[in-house]
Amino acid sequence: MTQAEMAALTHHGGRIDAAKALFPEVAGPWLDLSTGINPVAWCPSEGLDVDAGPLPDRSTLARLETLAAVHFGVEAERVAAVPGSEMALRLLPLLGLGQPIVAVQPSYGTHGAVASARIDHSALDPWQGQGGSLLLANPNNPDGRYHARETLERLAEVQAAAGGWLILDEAFADAMPDPGFEGGERVVRLRSFGKFFGLAGVRLGFVIAAPAILSRLRDLLGDWPVSTHAIAWGSAAYADRQWIATTRIALVERAAALDAVLARHGLIAQGACSLFRMVETPEAPVIFARLAAVGILVRPFADAPERLRFGVPAEATELSRLDEALRHD
Repeated sequence: MTQAEMAALTHHGGRIDAAKALFPEVAGPWLDLSTGINPVAWCPSEGLDVDAGPLPDRSTLARLETLAAVHFGVEAERVAAVPGSEMALRLLPLLGLGQPIVAVQPSYGTHGAVASARIDHSALDPWQGQGGSLLLANPNNPDGRYHARETLERLAEVQAAAGGWLILDEAFADAMPDPGFEGGERVVRLRSFGKFFGLAGVRLGFVIAAPAILSRLRDLLGDWPVSTHAIAWGSAAYADRQWIATTRIALVERAAALDAVLARHGLIAQGACSLFRMVETPEAPVIFARLAAVGILVRPFADAPERLRFGVPAEATELSRLDEALRHD
């Protein structure tokens, strides 16, 4: 495949449509392991009756934000719903935060798009703070690197002392046993609903920040920032504490099973996030093509051809299919 043909698959995960076009010889169903979205999605125990006719009610939006705040462990006045954390990322330059935005790379492509400067992860240990905003994903994508609370507290402290801000992209944090920290007045946190709950199509996320920042955000998004469906599904899901607790355990077990399969084929899994794993090998392009030829899509990277990211399979049969596809003589 040419670089142009691969571009659709390296821009972001989930491009089964592009994979089918590039590998038309695959006859059977595709197994999509190219995203970090929970493959076992939350669903209501009873059907949700959503009336999409009227505009969303402000009181139901407030209830959603309150339920999300409880889940995040913060006060409700510090939480605002947005139509996906991706949207929140793109609005960062408009929220009155310190400039420049410095993105810790490698990480999400959108981080690079909104930032005017970049640093490597190795620069965080000696980081002494600066007057702009430091943008950091935790857990990081694609390597799953996870910074402990103590590191985040130190970064928030030195940023605040320098008159700057710390922005934490916690899109995958719900899968972690300790999903973040409250932060301070100069900390902004972004959360995703769709990844952990397996409902990316709902397009729901949250910004956790000081009320003054959220006021600017609400002015930008208007009176109806998210849909009636997002409010209904998000509210019910965040209230389902049993599902959340059970799912965190199940994801760890699935990730361990994936690690074992990868290790059996000489691939060492990296990352602390139980929604995905990354491997580094000079054989990455060959492995990607071998898997795609039998209808298994993993995530390649244009700027790091030695890397592949594997989403966690939902079932043992899918794991066995991956195991068989990785075998070669």
